[in-house]
Amino acid sequence: MTDQSSPDSSTRLFGRRKGRPLRKRRTELLDTLLPTLEIPVPPPGARVDPHALFAKPVRDVWMEVGFGSGHHLAWQAGQNPDIGVIGAEPFVNGVAALLGLVEDDGLDNVRVLPDDARPLLDALPDASIGRAFVLFADPWPKKRHNDRRFIGPENLPRLARVLKDGAELRLASDDMGLVRWMLEHTVKHPDFEWTARVPSDWRVRPADWPPTRYEEKAIAAGRKPVFLRFVRKARA
Repeated sequence: MTDQSSPDSSTRLFGRRKGRPLRKRRTELLDTLLPTLEIPVPPPGARVDPHALFAKPVRDVWMEVGFGSGHHLAWQAGQNPDIGVIGAEPFVNGVAALLGLVEDDGLDNVRVLPDDARPLLDALPDASIGRAFVLFADPWPKKRHNDRRFIGPENLPRLARVLKDGAELRLASDDMGLVRWMLEHTVKHPDFEWTARVPSDWRVRPADWPPTRYEEKAIAAGRKPVFLRFVRKARA
């Protein structure tokens, strides 16, 4: 990911856009499959009906912000064929990896925004998303970069607005600094309630939350992932 032109941190995108050169198949998928799944970046003031993004009727729409290589997103789409799953990811290599999984598994309930998630969140109607995921985001460990963390004062109101009453917000990280940051900001947000009651609620990954390659690498390196689930409180 790379910074966009605006100097305002609320509209800039940090990090890499592209990594190592892509293999032939993944390059071809970007040219052939992505155009059939891509959600254009909505301009300011636009409105996007999430259900209308899918060719077939879907019971609900979920969204993953920063899906990495797409393994979690593809698993959720495969296990929930009646759910439309939107993924936002600016990293081209990650988008290409997800496209490979979509093609291999024959998934027809995935749509992709290969860019910053925030313009799409701003364009979605109130209470239109049934579940949101922000998993193993960049921890931005330096204090001066804390405002780059996705979960925080800027984006929690966006998520609270688009999530339905009772919808889950799922967060995960293996960086304890980021875990503390996410807990601090999400627990004190008036629209979210942390569901954990005992330590296993955040230490053990739920059955409907598949492991990812990143998580496996973190465990191999001696880092313990934390799994956080919040519920969007009912609107007044």
